[in-house]
Amino acid sequence: MFTGIVTDIGVVSDFQLRAGELRRFVISCGYDRASIAIGASIACSGICLTVVETGMKDGRTWFAVDAAQETVEITNVRRWKQGTRINLERSLKIGDELGGHIVTGHVDGLATIVAKEAITAGDDPWGPTARFVLKAPPALSQFIAEKGSVCLDGTSLTVNSVNGDLFSVLIIPHTLTVTTWGEKQVGDKLNLEVDLMARYAARLADARRGE
Repeated sequence: MFTGIVTDIGVVSDFQLRAGELRRFVISCGYDRASIAIGASIACSGICLTVVETGMKDGRTWFAVDAAQETVEITNVRRWKQGTRINLERSLKIGDELGGHIVTGHVDGLATIVAKEAITAGDDPWGPTARFVLKAPPALSQFIAEKGSVCLDGTSLTVNSVNGDLFSVLIIPHTLTVTTWGEKQVGDKLNLEVDLMARYAARLADARRGE
């Protein structure tokens, strides 16, 4: 389990295509190597991946993860290459602050950025806030509600508005600085995980209609 609060930006330093569609990525990060156990779960741009190896290079920690065929098909991991920057979050521990919302790291599909707008921030020293409009896959749009939560590329965000399969989010200056959102452009595809509670609510509604 995660919360969608990014704690580091990792960089893909190596990529290997293994048997079938299995892909191994080596990700450089700022975490302490001693704190990363083999088998640990780390959300990589919102995808829950298992650490299979760790090491040090040039004074930086690195960890390796494998992405299976289903992950490659559903997420934007197929676009990762050497130098790709990704949002990272360690899995929750008992007693951790739940700063965002409950995130499983199981991506539902890809949302596409269709518009990006900078909003004047006056004297804010961090710079402008940005409004992004995204298009959700038709099968997932029903789970996205105004003022509800979504996880996009591993970032917990509040939905600002909804219009059919289009929805918008506001990214504050701090988030633009400490995540990869500052690099996002129109046309980019982001990993989308809908709110867990919305999914269960929809399932219960379907069951009641069936009765």
